[in-house]
Amino acid sequence: MREFFINSNDKGQRLDKFVQKTVKGIPMSLMYRAIRTKKIKVNRKRAELNQILNLGDTVQMFLSEDLFSEKITANEFSIIKPELRIVYEDENLLICDKPAGVLVHSGEGDGKVSGEGKNDERGTLIYHIQAYLYQKGEYDPKKENSFAPALCNRIDRNTGGMVISAKNAQALKDMNERIKNNGISKYYLCAVRGKTPRKTDTLRDFLIKDSKNNKVKVLKNEKIGAKEIITKYSTLSYNKEKDISLVEIELVTGRTHQIRAHMASIGNSLLGDGKYGKLDIGSERKYKHQALYSYKLNFNSAQDSLSYMNGKTIEVEKVNIYFLREFPNF
Repeated sequence: MREFFINSNDKGQRLDKFVQKTVKGIPMSLMYRAIRTKKIKVNRKRAELNQILNLGDTVQMFLSEDLFSEKITANEFSIIKPELRIVYEDENLLICDKPAGVLVHSGEGDGKVSGEGKNDERGTLIYHIQAYLYQKGEYDPKKENSFAPALCNRIDRNTGGMVISAKNAQALKDMNERIKNNGISKYYLCAVRGKTPRKTDTLRDFLIKDSKNNKVKVLKNEKIGAKEIITKYSTLSYNKEKDISLVEIELVTGRTHQIRAHMASIGNSLLGDGKYGKLDIGSERKYKHQALYSYKLNFNSAQDSLSYMNGKTIEVEKVNIYFLREFPNF
């Protein structure tokens, strides 16, 4: 039998959600049966699937030890040297400037942050964030049942820029709600081929996934399975000699590859983007990734535990946006 004490990061969860997070190897059918047959109890009493856990409750699990996976040891987090470009940090949030080429999570390919990074979670952004917080004394996996510092948003491996992480469960919940309800305005910079059709514009189309080719397609008319996409852009600078433009993008919707596909659909594919544009010999040598960077976040008004962020604007250091060198007058 294992017993779990409900702490501040566990409270407010349904019992079934807590069990799923705590016992990652448990099949759903087994969990339902264990709760029904009192092999999973709350405060040593019969419990219900949807029972809400309160601070100070205890959960008893009479389950096979094989179901409980071992947590990351403190030794692993203590030996790594976290490599993070921290843009903002407080007691609830940590916002990092992720370099292009780094994975945010494992399971999305192989990633590498530092010389110690390998083709597993140790090379990902979230692993380095958790190691950083462990070494600061703000996170100890041995003291947590169902929570670990987590990312609130993600960006593609080959896109650089800001990723928000939450240090506690309440901050994670509130930040996810903000993102879901457009409580954060996200701005990107990108370098594209040619001049844009207009200085500023709002593009409204539909996007559908092409799973076979691991791409998306932009459609002018709605189709079954397609989702609306809205992209605002403003041209900030034009390099006449190279015939390329620096463009600021505000994402109104946030779909897979939206910026890359939407800009390519109006004839302005991103530099270094061979999936939605063309790669000539020069750009292939120069750009290892598409010229796209999440560079600014505006926090809109919301009444939650993060209300102190209302009205804040967070930006990365522009020296890290490698393609700005193409626009010396910007």
